Amino acid sequence: REEGGEKGAAEARPRKVIEDPYETAAKTASGVVASGAGKTGGLYMPPYKLAQMMSGVDDKASAQYQRMTWEALKKAINGLVNKVNVSNIKAIVVDLLKQNVIRGRALLVRSLMKAQGASPNFSRIYAALLAVINTKMPEIGELLVKRAVNQFNRAYRRHDKVVCNGVVKLIAALVNQQLVHELLALQLCILLLETPTDDSVETVVTFVTECGAALAEVSPQALNSIFERLRSILHEGAIDKRVQYMIEGLYAVRKSNFADYPAVLPELDLVEAEDQITHEVSLDEQLDLEETLDYFTFDPDFEANEAAYVRVRREILGDDSDSESGDDDDDDDD
Repeated sequence: REEGGEKGAAEARPRKVIEDPYETAAKTASGVVASGAGKTGGLYMPPYKLAQMMSGVDDKASAQYQRMTWEALKKAINGLVNKVNVSNIKAIVVDLLKQNVIRGRALLVRSLMKAQGASPNFSRIYAALLAVINTKMPEIGELLVKRAVNQFNRAYRRHDKVVCNGVVKLIAALVNQQLVHELLALQLCILLLETPTDDSVETVVTFVTECGAALAEVSPQALNSIFERLRSILHEGAIDKRVQYMIEGLYAVRKSNFADYPAVLPELDLVEAEDQITHEVSLDEQLDLEETLDYFTFDPDFEANEAAYVRVRREILGDDSDSESGDDDDDDDD
């Protein structure tokens, strides 16, 4: 009887329908399947496949087509950010500007911050890339600055040393590129040294090592006040010996005029000082992170806005940018 019951239950159980994975991906990209079910319905979507699907949509203003272009834009931006290095940064900047980075400004900011979080030692490269884009579209630079400050505040409140040390390298690189005012650097150091701990002092040493050269040039008095505070902490002797040695090492770096830590490497000095737009953001102000820009939203004026960006792109890159942008989209991958 038990065997018969189990057999009957198995027969009554509904069979799972195996759907074509490409069909699932297509439904996800067009919004038929909720994006929460997976990035592309649990399947990687190659750029060429997405391009084929886009070419098959007749209504270019439909939500289906807009969502597909959003996915393609995300893949293109991620692919370019993941490829950037010192030798190809100029070409990557051009390729990024061929994408609609006004529509995808939050995608670009998220991609840069994710890449920087994974590789903090490449902060100078990501800041240099952003510095060039900031001269043309300062709203992108401002958004990244605000999100970097917010990330630091959250990590500081949670006593997350790893994230703190990573994000201060990004903020230091932004100070070096004059993307953010030096007052933020002073605020950050004051906060960390107000009630010094081994971790907070170590974070300050990391930060000043990275952007001390820039601070010495634009605000030497502020830099002197930071070193005076470090000197008093050193004399108090309340912190760990390892951190005391780090402070002494920082004094040696300062004595050499930060020779091994220049503000901007020559190959990353891509923006004239007078062309840069500096953002003034404070640690204690309420910041609008514009988080709604992270997700796809239907645009009733999609075609007009896309045409407007084409005009902006031509103004920045020249008329020959149109013929090359289509080829680049197919090559980019995340």
